[in-house]
Amino acid sequence: MLQKQGCVLLRHGTNHDIFVNTQNGKKQPVPRHSEIDDQLAKHIQKHLR
Repeated sequence: MLQKQGCVLLRHGTNHDIFVNTQNGKKQPVPRHSEIDDQLAKHIQKHLR
């Protein structure tokens, strides 16, 4: 979903992966859990726009 919005994986962290939006340079940590709840997914998408 993030890649469709122009985001790419910047690096792996200990518990999170860091994604960056290549169009605006905004970065956001994304937890590496098997499931991410809808509220957190919406927050991540909103921050990276």
